[in-house]
Amino acid sequence: MRTRNQQETASIYEVFSDMALLMLAAFIFLLAMILMISKMQGNGDSEATRVQIASLEDALSKSNARNVELLQEMTSLVGSDSSAQMDKVLVSAGMGSGQGRKDFELMIQGLRALPGKDLHLVVDATGSMHGVTSFLIPVLRVIAIRSGKHLSAVSWYADFKTNTFTGTMGQMFDQLMQSAPFVGNDETIGYTLDYLAQNSPVPGAYLLIGDEAPTDTVHYHAIPAPVFTLPLGSSDASTRVAFKKIADISGGRMLEMKFR
Repeated sequence: MRTRNQQETASIYEVFSDMALLMLAAFIFLLAMILMISKMQGNGDSEATRVQIASLEDALSKSNARNVELLQEMTSLVGSDSSAQMDKVLVSAGMGSGQGRKDFELMIQGLRALPGKDLHLVVDATGSMHGVTSFLIPVLRVIAIRSGKHLSAVSWYADFKTNTFTGTMGQMFDQLMQSAPFVGNDETIGYTLDYLAQNSPVPGAYLLIGDEAPTDTVHYHAIPAPVFTLPLGSSDASTRVAFKKIADISGGRMLEMKFR
């Protein structure tokens, strides 16, 4: 199931990333071949050696040019060409139009207005979230891209335990899906925010996602950055109240997502 979900939610950015890695591998291979031939043939004085090296250098130059081209294409996609794909993701999450879309755009505006550049994602990994997070992954990608912020870290919380991942967006989400327990009963949000404040770099904002209210004490005024919250328990008033309080006191904003 997990493999299928990953295939269904794989974004065009991951595809281009894979292409770029392949081109980089080809670049390194060609460079290694040039060095090997030069070493094997001595100083490269023979005509055959010079021809071989010239041919490899030409291929190396073309490979490097394609790497630059791929980087430019990815930059263009992030800026504009991916809007249709993002719209499809929002529609699937019930935020394609109406109040849901307005709330989403307000949240994006709030994130863009923050002075910091980094966004730290904090995800509920208790048993009640089992099976939900994989559906959220494409939405989280859209939020990270549309906000213009750098997704610096992804953390999970459950039962007074937490773990933080860093790396590329794809790597962090993959680690989340593989390593987060998605079992347990205690939504220890207070403990997690305290732990992150003491052990992780302070981001421009946190993005807190969960379906139940904290089961422990939240030290609101000790939170070092605004918290934008996504309460998934849309029918649970206590969750909405708790998440709104965290967002309001910390200087963030709450967004409700209603799945269809």
